[in-house]
Amino acid sequence: MKLQINFNENMRSIKNALGIEKSFDIIARELHIAEKKSCIFFIDGFAKDDIMYYILNTLQQLKKEDLKKDVIKNLLNKNIAYIEVDTFTDLEQMQLSVLSGALALIVDGEMEGIIIDARTYPVRGPQEPETEKVTRGAKDSFVETVIFNTALIRRRVRDPKLYFEIQQVGARSKTDVVIGYIDDLVDHGLLDKIRKKIENIRVDALVMAEKTLVELLVESKWYNPLPQVKYTERPDVVAAHLMEGHIAIIVDTSPSVILLPVTIFHFTQHAEDYYQNIVVGTYLRWMRFIGMFLSIFAIPIWILLVNHHESLPGFLKFIGPKEAGEISIFVQFLILEFGFGILRIASVHTPNVLSTSLGIIGALLIGDLAINVGWFIPETILYTVISGVGTFANPSVEFGLSMTIFRIVLLVLTGLFDIWGVALGIIIIIGMIYRTRSFDHKKYTWPLYPFDWSALKSILVRKPIPQVGKKNKE
Repeated sequence: MKLQINFNENMRSIKNALGIEKSFDIIARELHIAEKKSCIFFIDGFAKDDIMYYILNTLQQLKKEDLKKDVIKNLLNKNIAYIEVDTFTDLEQMQLSVLSGALALIVDGEMEGIIIDARTYPVRGPQEPETEKVTRGAKDSFVETVIFNTALIRRRVRDPKLYFEIQQVGARSKTDVVIGYIDDLVDHGLLDKIRKKIENIRVDALVMAEKTLVELLVESKWYNPLPQVKYTERPDVVAAHLMEGHIAIIVDTSPSVILLPVTIFHFTQHAEDYYQNIVVGTYLRWMRFIGMFLSIFAIPIWILLVNHHESLPGFLKFIGPKEAGEISIFVQFLILEFGFGILRIASVHTPNVLSTSLGIIGALLIGDLAINVGWFIPETILYTVISGVGTFANPSVEFGLSMTIFRIVLLVLTGLFDIWGVALGIIIIIGMIYRTRSFDHKKYTWPLYPFDWSALKSILVRKPIPQVGKKNKE
């Protein structure tokens, strides 16, 4: 629907489209500009008060002779001293702009209106991300406002070939989704595929922001816990991935940025590796690998060794409980996994002032008291703690949770079928990893399979920054 010459007809159409008389926060501010009836439409809370005051004060002082002809053109060029302005004729375009936070101005007798992007969003300041902390390096992180997030990336990558394309997704929510890439480094075939997929999304709203978008973009099996995209809240991590040719997807209202395509090894690297000395960074990376391995295999291997204690060589005879508990070892581990999972969930929902109390309660109930009453033996708690710490050594929350699922599956199979259960569990895990595909349908296991020693070496050993920069230039 287009703007009409008749001002009252336009007012009726716009009020109906925006629901002005039904919603208290959508405001229509009527005024006279050069003796012409006019109206500004905006959402209370989004408009900057100082900008609004300045614009209204300027417009209301205009005389009739100031706008004898070319009203809209003169307003834009002479009277509205603001940078982000545009015109509109379509009411749907105006509706989307106002609901996104901009101001819309219409003037009697004009079939063209003005959009003034003088919006501001309630937003927290950039803080250090909770899940990706580093001892050195930047302490800022993304926030829930998309324009702030693109600015944080621009601050680190001042490349004129860094482009940010914006689209709206959601028939009702009209959520801003931004695709970021460096034009001469990105795979344009993959970029076109992502563009088309986003354009073809048919959904009312991105209720859970980036997670909803990922489930609409990426084809995955419900039973596969492995993540197929990487999430990060760190601008320096996004900048590094963009320089490697990756694509970043930013969803408005979310502080997490989606990075793709990825392989399984992208979830094992952390910014801390590059903020430390080469040797230290490599050491940290290997400690992370070991922790991840222990998180999955420490408990099943220990159960297997205990079940076959008589076959152990002399130097391994210390393995196994000195006394049998009231509950079988297998059931103990199941209960501990269940209890550890509940504690993890509870810690997320516990207010900070009570988190210390929760830690004390967890340590007492699952630790000392549980051993004293005969529920558990010390070894089962020890290996559960080792597995839990190994899980938290992984920098990706999503990949850490997938390892937890694998550990539980392997534990159950080991308890039920002994050594054959371990073998079956390993086959299931390897098969699931092998069958998982990244967004571009490439192997999830690259560079281990297909084997690429040069790329694999850079994963196993933290490369010097000059070599990384040289590779990017090539």
